[in-house]
Amino acid sequence: MKRPKPIQGFKKFLPKRRPPIEEVVKETTSGGIVFRRNPKTKKLEILLIQDAKNRWTVPKGHVEEGEEPRQTAEREIREETGLQEMKVMNWLGKVNFRYRRTHTLVLMTMHIYLVQGLGDTDKLTPEDWLTDIKWLEATDAVDKIAYEDIGKLILLGMKKIRKTGL
Repeated sequence: MKRPKPIQGFKKFLPKRRPPIEEVVKETTSGGIVFRRNPKTKKLEILLIQDAKNRWTVPKGHVEEGEEPRQTAEREIREETGLQEMKVMNWLGKVNFRYRRTHTLVLMTMHIYLVQGLGDTDKLTPEDWLTDIKWLEATDAVDKIAYEDIGKLILLGMKKIRKTGL
């Protein structure tokens, strides 16, 4: 019995192998679930940003050396959204996840705070790399958020807002 010839170009259908992981790093970020009462409707709204990959999330960024996560949350919200007046309230929790950056495995810890937007909350100036930024009704924000763990923290934040009557 003759052996069949191999299919030409078969290798192009196989998944490409990733390069091996050469290092593991730990990184910490911090951000906030920014909320307000809509000036006209008085409905609770959450501020979301849309990143370069079109994912809706909350403003956040890396904790710099000598900085506390609470300070980072406030700084990153200012930088990413242009919102200047805010009150950083409760720490809602942290989200742990990992992702790959070529030869590096990044173990990320993200701290999330509940932040009340104050002053002119309609005056937003998003950073250039953002695709969009908007205030969404809280329930819509939970539906739109790209990350389930952050969505759960939004729900926790909504509960705290209800309890305090804000």
